[in-house]
Order: sequence, then structure tokens, then C-alpha cells
Amino acid sequence: MLEHGGNLHDAVTRFGIPVAEWLDLSTGINPQPYPAPALSADAWHKLPPASPALSMAARAHYGAPRILPVAGTQAAIQALPRLRARSRVVVAAPSYAEHAYRWQQAGHGMREVPYPELGRAVDDCDVMVVCNPNNPTGAVVEPQVLLDWAGRLALRNGWLVVDEAFGDTMPHLSVAARTDRPGLIVLRSVGKFFGLAGLRLGFVAAQESLLNDLAELIGPWSVSGPAQEIGCAALTDDPWQDATFKRLQRDGRRLCSLLSRHGIASSGSALFQWWPEPRAEVFWRHMAERGIWVRLFSQKARGIRIGLPPDEEGWQRLEQALHAWFFAERAA
Repeated sequence: MLEHGGNLHDAVTRFGIPVAEWLDLSTGINPQPYPAPALSADAWHKLPPASPALSMAARAHYGAPRILPVAGTQAAIQALPRLRARSRVVVAAPSYAEHAYRWQQAGHGMREVPYPELGRAVDDCDVMVVCNPNNPTGAVVEPQVLLDWAGRLALRNGWLVVDEAFGDTMPHLSVAARTDRPGLIVLRSVGKFFGLAGLRLGFVAAQESLLNDLAELIGPWSVSGPAQEIGCAALTDDPWQDATFKRLQRDGRRLCSLLSRHGIASSGSALFQWWPEPRAEVFWRHMAERGIWVRLFSQKARGIRIGLPPDEEGWQRLEQALHAWFFAERAA
């Protein structure tokens, strides 16, 4: 399996610091999650049929004409390659590594293309996969450009898969409302903005025929009853969403400013910052020795990604570690 953020057990094993003493900034997950409500008495007992209330809430929240709940967008990322005959697939790079891995694993002809070169690649593939905004770099593609690409791909029965897992903090980028058109598939998640990664709940927006094929492949009862109830509550809680959006925008600016004051020019979203760090492994170890777990990218995109601290104590720990790094680099 590929390596991802949130792997604190690796941190404990490598550096011998107890799990409770770590400040985990290795993911882009909201560190102040939605407060899950009490569940119905039989939520854990009965088989979970598809909830009309959840689908309605998701369609309203994401603006999508049709939507399929899935057990996290990872379920869709793994299933979509199995719905197509062997295809020429372009995956925007760098991005969430599971996309390229799963298309390649399913036997498709897959190649990774940097974001600035995607426009030239769209006419030379059958499927294009784009994270928007991108994880980990924060790169974005404007909606009208995506819709143009989707139209060109649809002319030859192609797909444009747009992973909007971090889209809640940049709603103006979303093309979920346009998924009534052929070949446009949008993935959404409650794991990032709502901070409910452990719930394993995501959504696929697309035309009805494709959603029916995907549902048939995934099978029944794929989303648990508790996940459906909590997801429905989160998606309809407008006051919490509004307050969280404002807080994340503020905290995202604070993180970007903090890094800048310590000589780091970063990019990203309200939930994380990333930069191409020449001494990525050294920086990662510097932070880890201080009990701060950041995401190291050491292969195709050498760099560092940092998420938001959960509280003021976390902000102060991060600032002190960055301060030590800054002066150590100046002295080197």
C-alpha cells in the first residue's frame, strides 16, 4: 500500500516519542471536526439501506444534480478504473498518489502530466484525472477550463474525473453542478472540511447511468448507518459550516504567513500548505525530533506539506520549531 499522512504509528516507532505527545500536521484534515450527534437506537443494528435524506442533503450541499454516497472517495478511486476497458489515462502530477496507482493497477495505460501541461494532453487521452484544488500543492484549474476539457473528452466517450476532496474551502472552483453532462465525474469528501476522515463517507456526482454502474460494482450497504446519519447532520448544519469556513480561511492565512516569516514560500489551501523543499528529509527529521509530524514527499515531488494545528499550544510549538529551523539554516 502507498504511504499517506496520519501514520503516527510510524512516527512513534521511528522516533520513540509516545503517540500522545505528537503534534500531527501530516494531513490536510480540519483539526476541529464536526461534533457528531447522538445516533438512533438501531443505527448499529440494522442493515443500512441507502438514505434518501443523505442523498438529498449531499445534492443540496454540493449543488450536484445526482449523487452516489460511497465509503469515502477512496472507494470510488479504486472502483472507477474497473468500469472502463483499457484506456489511455492522464493523471495530473503531483497529486494524491492513489489516483495514478489505481488506474495503473487496473491495467490502463497511465502517465502523469504536470499541471501546466494538462491542456496539451487532453486530446491525447481517454481519461484525465485532476485534483482541484490539488493535494499537495494547492494548484487549481478554473472551472471553465475543466468544462472545456470534459466536453472534448466526451466527444470520444472519455471521462474527466475531478477530485474536489478539498473543494469546500474553495467552492467557486467546483464543477459538481455541471455533472449532468456526459463524462464529467466529481468526487467529494466529508473527511477534510468536516474533519470526519474516520467516518469513511464520500460522494460521486455524475450522470445517472454511470452512477448506476458504479453502485452495481461497489455493491449494497457500502455506507454504514452511523456514517449516513452523521453525514446527513453535518451536511445540513449551515451555521457550523459558515463558522468553520471563516475559521479555516483565517487559520490558513495564519499558516501561510507563519511559514513566510521563516523564509518559506508556500502554496496550498485553507487546510494545508506545501512547498518544494530542497532539504525535505532534513526538515522532516528536524520537526519529528520535536514531536511534530509533517508530510514528507521525497519521490516525484520533493517537498513538505503541513496541516493546521488544532489549538494555540500547537501553533506555538510549530512556531518554535520553525524558528529553530530558520536560524539553523542561516548558520549552516
